[in-house]
Amino acid sequence: MHVYKGQILSVNKNNDVFSYLVEQKGKIVYVGNNLPNIYEKEKIIDLKDKALIPSFVDTHQHFASFALFHSGLNVMNASSNEEIQEIIKDFVSKTKQKTIICFGASPYSVKERRLICKDELDKVCNKKEIMVVKYDGHACIINSLLLNRLKDKLVNLRGYHEDTGEMNQEAFFVCLSYLTNSISIPQLVKNIQNAMDYEASKGITMVHSVSGIGFPLNLDINLEKWIGRSAQSGFKLRIYSQTMNTKVVTRRHLPRIGGCFECALDGCFGSQDAALNAPYNGTNDQGVLYYNDEKVIDFCKRANRLGLQIEMHAIGDKAFDQATKALKACLDDYPRDDHRHSIIHDCLPTKEGLEICKKYHICMPIQTSFIDWKQEPEEYLISILGEERTSKLNPTRDFLSHKIVIAGGSDAPCTDPDPIMWMHQAVNHTNKAQALTIQEALKMCTYNGYYISFDEKEYGSLEVGKCADMVILSKNPYLVEKEDIKNIKVEKTIINGIPYTKQNQSFVKAILKGIFSRNKI
Repeated sequence: MHVYKGQILSVNKNNDVFSYLVEQKGKIVYVGNNLPNIYEKEKIIDLKDKALIPSFVDTHQHFASFALFHSGLNVMNASSNEEIQEIIKDFVSKTKQKTIICFGASPYSVKERRLICKDELDKVCNKKEIMVVKYDGHACIINSLLLNRLKDKLVNLRGYHEDTGEMNQEAFFVCLSYLTNSISIPQLVKNIQNAMDYEASKGITMVHSVSGIGFPLNLDINLEKWIGRSAQSGFKLRIYSQTMNTKVVTRRHLPRIGGCFECALDGCFGSQDAALNAPYNGTNDQGVLYYNDEKVIDFCKRANRLGLQIEMHAIGDKAFDQATKALKACLDDYPRDDHRHSIIHDCLPTKEGLEICKKYHICMPIQTSFIDWKQEPEEYLISILGEERTSKLNPTRDFLSHKIVIAGGSDAPCTDPDPIMWMHQAVNHTNKAQALTIQEALKMCTYNGYYISFDEKEYGSLEVGKCADMVILSKNPYLVEKEDIKNIKVEKTIINGIPYTKQNQSFVKAILKGIFSRNKI
């Protein structure tokens, strides 16, 4: 039994703040302002200036990819390609890896205003294969050694650029498949376990993972399913299979389908292939809508009739319209009261689409980390979209005014899984009219995330009867200046009443235990 005294941010319906919380055997047995006599003799944990909140959930993450790239080299904070070269050179001198994974290159956050190229990679890494993945996860740059190894498979594909070493579209997926196939299962498992530990250090105890890309036979789906079921310390995964083939999901007895890649309706702003209703500035190009309406509607109808929860990627307004029309069509075809279908990202929604989301109760796992994002700075967005459209990006206040359930997510590895920063960006929105209150932002990152995966009855708020999945913060976010939210630290992550401890199972034990477990996934 643990008795906490201090600032207890319940995130309940009324956003009540209480003075006491009592946990017993992993459950919350009391929350209130006066400690009952029955608990007076128990040892009290005095929070003082700290705050106790529900644990966070990341509602959109490429978990296997994040685990893979997190174990490698991250250059997102580099300010120049020269700096990226130095980081790589130093890493190469110390690593025993034969193939080096580097993530986070952006042409918009370095002084050269272009991606690093093959020749620059060759200067600092010519004895080992290296793949530098672009920050948005939609392209990569490879050195000559890796290009020559894969050239026969790449040369006739769309997106192949031999001169620069940049690989897009189909060429990128070939490189990604080569990379993932080169990683051993023990190493994959270890990467996933390390990723769980990292996320727990950020206060995250559940991840909604979109899986099924680049790994042979959808190995990442199976691995995440098994390791998620056998995870120690109560860490939880909820898996979304990125496919339009419903059999991939039903064979694995998963209740959800969707995500990005095959379920992406368009691209992204970084590659200027997000689908728009009006052309990009100074062009006749409206981006790429990957599928026609008939195909998307047919997929949604099939999945909805099977009782699956659907999730689709839409960045541009044209893709958002397609997603909302398809979900409306499937729910008109086969009504369901509590489907919790969702659209990911929702960067540039339309009025018509928002009305559909309101009427049909469509949820939105959004990424507030995209607001004032270093990798896609405002000046770049204005250059391709214009000031008016840029001002309409990520309209969080509009979502809430339409009574749409929004939840926080990272889209990792594209951004860091850091809920404190999600809240900071939501409250300090560059468009002040779209800013959330800190209470709204905290609910977005806790209760609403659990709601989207049908877990809100057990997690997401500090209420009697719920699991004691909690986080101790260094400060009460309700009491700090909004500009200082980013400085709040996660001091302790607690799952089922017990402080989180690192994953330490062998890969054999983790997989075998997961195969035979029936834990929710």
